[in-house]
Amino acid sequence: MELKRVVVTGLGTINPLGKGLSETWENLKNGVSGSNLITRFDASKFKTQFACEVKNYDPLVYFDRKEARKLDLYAQFALIAADEAITDANFPENIDKNRVGVIHASGIGGLITFSEEVAAYSGGDGTPRFNPFFIPKMISDIAAGQISIKYGFHGPNFGTVSACASSTNAIADAFNYIRLGKADAIVTGGSEATIYPAGIGGFNSMQALSTNNEEYKTASRPFCNTRDGFVMGEGGAVLILEELEHAKARGAKIYAEVGGCGLSADAYHLTATHPEGIGAALCMKLAIEEAQMKPEDIDYVNVHGTSTPIGDIPETLAIQKVFGDHAFKLNISSTKSMTGHLLGAAGAIEAITSILAIKHGIIPPTINHKEVDPNINPNLNLTLHKAQTREVKAVLSNTFGFGGHNASVVFKKFE
Repeated sequence: MELKRVVVTGLGTINPLGKGLSETWENLKNGVSGSNLITRFDASKFKTQFACEVKNYDPLVYFDRKEARKLDLYAQFALIAADEAITDANFPENIDKNRVGVIHASGIGGLITFSEEVAAYSGGDGTPRFNPFFIPKMISDIAAGQISIKYGFHGPNFGTVSACASSTNAIADAFNYIRLGKADAIVTGGSEATIYPAGIGGFNSMQALSTNNEEYKTASRPFCNTRDGFVMGEGGAVLILEELEHAKARGAKIYAEVGGCGLSADAYHLTATHPEGIGAALCMKLAIEEAQMKPEDIDYVNVHGTSTPIGDIPETLAIQKVFGDHAFKLNISSTKSMTGHLLGAAGAIEAITSILAIKHGIIPPTINHKEVDPNINPNLNLTLHKAQTREVKAVLSNTFGFGGHNASVVFKKFE
């Protein structure tokens, strides 16, 4: 069978850099840090006291009080991002909702809800008094269900879970369902909300988070020799993927085309990337091949680049392995230096960043870099400190997750 072409017709987000697409892009291209001291709880006894929170978030701006009580924060972020993306896509009123699906990711799901309910039970007399919304607020697929319920979309509907690769996996699944003809359009992306004692404390115990409380604004510093861990982020990001002929028939604006996706496993360690970047190289290679492109066709790699001491080096080795001499002609940047690490939503916000780089011909920078890491090739263009302008015809976006899950996606200029 002939596979259908898939394009992006809508974008939406709420994240540490902005409540919406426009504000987010302005801050991305201007190199703004989203990191600040934690306000959601008293973090004074924690090793890490800062994170990239969504700033000045008030759920009652978006939901009535009754509705907000039924939604974990991660699902709230999902619905807000989806609303912007669906509005942006401008679906006609007569769209066939049986042919529109929702595939939305979260690496952890309703951590805040889970923590609150368990704490309430543990602090009581042993009598079970659980909220009837406990389970449907907590489960990591419920955001996809909530979006489909709100808009009446009856197509494929589920959540993907692969740690920090979750939302890139969601995009890959949406891409495949559409090109196989099983849907005309799919609302896809991810959301996460783990800036809470259990989230910060849990990642602290793994020594995964930066503890640079003195320099919290610049603590997310991918590739820098002084990096000491990632900075937790939160938020949601949603893309509308649509079959090309369906999009053209309704006169939709097209941001970019999805070229291909690559998925692989490190099969190495619970939390660490393979030191030689074997799985990372494989999924990049597969994504480029599926897009029927050559490595030289890629202009920009939006890397996973978390700012962890052991994570950044293998990814740069993998890039050099896949791209050869072209690796030194690429722009490479980690926008986690600005947004922090959105965990299961990282792939979606970075996909949006990649698409906007194509649209505007601007590569967002890697900020906060202070000192060259002798283990990272100095000839790689890491787009340090300031955005760079260039024609961007194709972008490769990488996400890698605990468990050795690797996912890459290629977006290319629609022609």
